[in-house]
Order: sequence, then C-alpha cells, then structure tokens
Amino acid sequence: MSESLSSSAQRVQCALNEHNLELRVVELPGSTRTSQEAADTIGCEVSQIAKSIVFRGKDSETAILVIASGENRVSERKLKAVVGEKVEKPDSDFVLEETGFVIGGIPPVGHKKDIVTYIDEDLMEHKVIWAAAGTPNAVFCLTPQDLLEITNGEIIDVK
Repeated sequence: MSESLSSSAQRVQCALNEHNLELRVVELPGSTRTSQEAADTIGCEVSQIAKSIVFRGKDSETAILVIASGENRVSERKLKAVVGEKVEKPDSDFVLEETGFVIGGIPPVGHKKDIVTYIDEDLMEHKVIWAAAGTPNAVFCLTPQDLLEITNGEIIDVK
C-alpha cells in the first residue's frame, strides 16, 4: 500500500469520506484491471469483485452504471428491460467523459456526473466485496450494504 494516493484514487477516497463509513482506498503492487487479476492480487474470490461497467442508452445516450459480480456477464437484454431502452457498450472516450475515470479502474463513486446505478443481486451474498478505486491497481473493501448506501443503486438480476 502506498502512503500517498494517485490523484484518481484520492478523488475516490474523498468521495468515500463523504459517507462517513471509514472505507479506505489502497493501491496495490499488482494489477486489478480485470476481475481475475483483482481477485488474484487481493486474495479473494472472483465473485467478490464488484466490477463497474458503463453502458450507454441507445436512444437517450445517457450513461448507465452496472456494478456486477466479477464472475457474472451482464445481460444487455435484462438491462434493457430495467432501463426501458436498448443499451450498448460505449467507447473509452464516452466512459472517461461521463465518469472521469479510465476503463479498468472505474469506481462505484466519485464520477464527474451523476450516473444511474444498478447493482448485481449476486454481490449481496457476500460479507465483503472489493471495488475499483480510480486506477487499474487501486481498490477498496466494503460490504454490499455499504455499496447500496454510497451509490443509491438499485439491486437487479444482471446475469
């Protein structure tokens, strides 16, 4: 763990501090860019990784954040049923513009813009989960209840 955080990780830490939950960002020596890399580096199960995936509404062109269990693939069909329009995976420029973070380090909080958030119901089965914290090697540990609180997200079946 580094003593001082990179600017992106520090931005996530500041967003977490607003919730008074004592959640702490750590920067690790190994990559956490993919769910498997994160689980290997942290020493947890892949299902405990809360991966943040940004989608774009095809008609509205609004960002939609899905926080999914690391072992699940998000069903765009199920997401469409929840959001009421077709969704697509946007390019990296859209993700950066909407969140302020690069793909591979997108956190559940601290975005440049407010983003509607959906949480994979499978994450609720764990005592603790791990989420990205703004860079491909920064993470923080939290409970599923903490995730609900900090994101104001809606729990859905995404797989």
